[in-house]
Amino acid sequence: MQCRSTRFGNCDVRPDSVLTFPNGILGFPDCRRYVIFDHDTDAPFKWLQSLDEPGLAFVILDPAYFHPEYDVQVSPEALLEVDGKDADELILSVLLTIPSNDPTGITANLRGPLLMNPRTKFCKQLILSDNYPTRFPLFSHRSSVETLAPTSVTSAVCSA
Repeated sequence: MQCRSTRFGNCDVRPDSVLTFPNGILGFPDCRRYVIFDHDTDAPFKWLQSLDEPGLAFVILDPAYFHPEYDVQVSPEALLEVDGKDADELILSVLLTIPSNDPTGITANLRGPLLMNPRTKFCKQLILSDNYPTRFPLFSHRSSVETLAPTSVTSAVCSA
């Protein structure tokens, strides 16, 4: 399957690596199909590339790397939307914002994490309470991203 991306060029992706967000991501309701690409460094960052819009890609990260106390309770409705079962190992990621003028000012959206079911490939953006910030600073917390091990999220491989 072909992925057209303004960031990565044209890439071949395996059909079984396609993630589906039936309701899209907040602000992008018509973009429902995505793949995850590894970042080109040893950092744990990943790219969530839209297959529906070549110019749409998000930087994502497992929140356990920088906020081990982050605890998200998944509602039965959300579990149903990702076709989740009790035995499923669901994956949680957060969207990052990286200011172009100061990459050390990276923030994570803890209010709108992404819930992914690797078995079904169905995903959902959760909308949590106002107690969670949309711009949680990564580098002011006790962990440093440079010391983090790579994440175990299954990624697509881009071969342009």
